[in-house]
Amino acid sequence: MSVNVVELVKKGGIFINVDASSPEEVYKIVSEKMQLPEGVSSETVCEALCARERIMSTAVGNSIALPHARTPVIKDEVDQRICIVYLNKPIDMHAPDGIPVKTMFIILTQNSQTHLQVLSKLVGLFQKAQFKKLLDERVSEAELLKAIEEMA
Repeated sequence: MSVNVVELVKKGGIFINVDASSPEEVYKIVSEKMQLPEGVSSETVCEALCARERIMSTAVGNSIALPHARTPVIKDEVDQRICIVYLNKPIDMHAPDGIPVKTMFIILTQNSQTHLQVLSKLVGLFQKAQFKKLLDERVSEAELLKAIEEMA
């Protein structure tokens, strides 16, 4: 099965100008705003993201972080999602390159195999200067989805 990043982002949504001063604040805000499947609470998602962040930063460099839960909080394949978060102000998440995070891709998948496929596709996108430029410009959801479809 091939992962469709566009469909995952459509399910998760794009959150623009999220105003927070820590990753934990971001996770609380976004988990309360995102549409979650029945039986999955915003508190469960928030705590799972915070727990993972306490182990090690999910910042990957180039002002991007890939928050995710250590163990899946999503049970069904159809409920998997990626939430893209544009932060109002960059947050220092101790990225390997020292650059504060401006964009997060919150990944909620049902198993580690799908998670790794999503990571692989996202890393491929992040390596493209054109995609990175779109993130820096904070383009609209439609433009970003079109770019993912073309480049992934």
